[in-house]
Formats: sequence, structure tokens, C-alpha cells
Amino acid sequence: MIVTMQPGATLKEISAVIRSLEGFGAQPSISRDCGCTLITAATSKIPIEDQQLRSLSGVRDVHQDVHPFKKVSRDYHPEDTVITAGPAVFGGGRFCVIAGPCAIENEEQIDGVAAHVAAQGAKGLRGGAYKPRTSPYAFQGLGVPGLKMMRAAADAHGLAAVSEVMSISQVAEAVEYLDVLQVGARNMQNFDLLREVGRTDKPVLLKRGPSSKIEELLLAAEYIVDAGNPRVILCERGIRTYETATRNTLDIAAVPVVKQLSHLPIIIDPSHAAGKREYVHSLTLAALAVGADGVMVEVHPDPSKALSDGRQSLHYVEFSALMGDVRRLAEFRAPVGV
Repeated sequence: MIVTMQPGATLKEISAVIRSLEGFGAQPSISRDCGCTLITAATSKIPIEDQQLRSLSGVRDVHQDVHPFKKVSRDYHPEDTVITAGPAVFGGGRFCVIAGPCAIENEEQIDGVAAHVAAQGAKGLRGGAYKPRTSPYAFQGLGVPGLKMMRAAADAHGLAAVSEVMSISQVAEAVEYLDVLQVGARNMQNFDLLREVGRTDKPVLLKRGPSSKIEELLLAAEYIVDAGNPRVILCERGIRTYETATRNTLDIAAVPVVKQLSHLPIIIDPSHAAGKREYVHSLTLAALAVGADGVMVEVHPDPSKALSDGRQSLHYVEFSALMGDVRRLAEFRAPVGV
């Protein structure tokens, strides 16, 4: 349940509503939106009586829960959330491009990629320092040295640094070097990790799990927001279906569905959805056309020699061509462009 107070509601009136909700066994929390105080009842031991709440002084409206998620819903926050991380802006009509290699391999590689993608208009630099690999023998990432390389490259070329954290133990060190903490698809329902990144002040890029419903993605985001961090960027990266032509099946419909249900920005990862570089261009343009707030694309100076996901990584010339089309299409979608 969400109780919306009048814009001029006093502290005494707000406190009275909180006491009333607590009387029903609820655990109320407070936020602000459009000049009004919103009081959310997360749980309740007994049914909450709408009329009793509506009769209280200062109450403007009472909404019963329609969805199991609350703080990420449009009922709780009707306006779109806009998230800024350095030069990268997610939401507000912009189309933010994050680009870089699947894995950080060395200083020369990450700096070279950063220089190229920045020159083409990207605002974020992606690159894995910790790599969740299916095989224990595959390249697992450089760890903290890789994060340091990414930070230096991002600073040198005016980009936001985006990388994945896989466990609670990695969060503190990642916060020191990154602008955006990524929670990967495999960890979408790692609830302890979600709570931990929710305790930071860094934006969190949350990827949808390969077999997860949209509702489950939004509930995972709820963990982060409920822990105190409202700066969540959702990411659709393809789901597992019976189709084998692509690595995953991009659920392009997830973008308008999420935008109807939630105020959080949502981007697309066409590289992991496709698994093949020849489809990344089309899927990126589809993301732009359907209203996504950005994309995260894999780029490598020599994909044939990449230590991770070379098959889906774009060559420099392919990324340049993609960004040219993105700029042209963006002119028709929003005046602020990319």
C-alpha cells in the first residue's frame, strides 16, 4: 500500500499515518516525489483499512498494491528516474552507449578501446575485471589490477567506468574504482549481493537473469532500492528459449513493459543477446527505436584474439558504423540525442 500525503502535510500528520500503519503490523518507509511525501507499507500482519487511512488529516490518496514490487513501481514514483554517473546519463530521453571489451586484458588493450569508443560518442567504458565463466579453466579476469587499468583508461578519455561485481567481498574495492557497479545475469537473484550494492552510493546496473520473468527482475531491483540505493539501471540481455540461432533471445518487448511498470531506466545488451557480432548493429537500433535508455556493446581491437566473448565483440570499424547510425536515428527520437 502507498499513502500519498498532501504537499503541505505536516510532520504531525505524517507521523499519525505512520503510527496507523504500524498499528496494522506494517513496516512503513518514507520517500518524496513531486513535492509530496509517500509512505509505503511494505508488509502487514492484518488487512489495512483504506478508509481509516483516508480519513486521517493530510492524506491525499491511498493506493493498494497492484504488484509485489513497490519502490521501483510507477505507483510509488510516477516520474522517470534519471541517473547520472560521470558523463553517462540514463533516462531523460537520452540514449547512453556503454562500450568496451568483455574482459580487461592489459593496459594497452583497455586504453585503446577507451580512446576509440569515446571518440565515437560512447559515454561509458565496460570491461570485466572479474569474469563469471562457465568453465573454471577459462580466463577469470585480472581482479583489482584490472579495475585500476579501467579507472585510468576511463579518466584519460572522459568515460564512466562500468564493471561487474560477483560477490560481497568485491564490492568495497569496486566502489573505489568504478562509477557503476554491474550485477550480472547469473547474480540477479543473489539477494545478499543485491543488499550489499544497495548500501553503496554508486549506480547499479542490474542485468536480467537468463530464465527470469520481468517481475522477478523488478523484484531484484526492489532489493537494491529497499536497501537504500535508488540509482538502479535495468538491463535486458536476452533470455533462454528453445531458439539456437542466437546465444539468447532478446526480449525487446521488455523495454515498453518495464517502462509501463517502473520508473527506472532500462538499457539493452545486444552483444550477450545475439552472441554473434553480425546481429549487434540491428539489435542496437531496435533498442533505440523501442525506447530503451541505452545499450552496452562489446568492442575489441582484435576479436579473434579476445580472451572472452570474441565472437560477439565488434571490431573498431563496426562500432564506428554503428554509432553513425545511432546518431542519425536518435535525431528522430529525442532532441537531446546521444
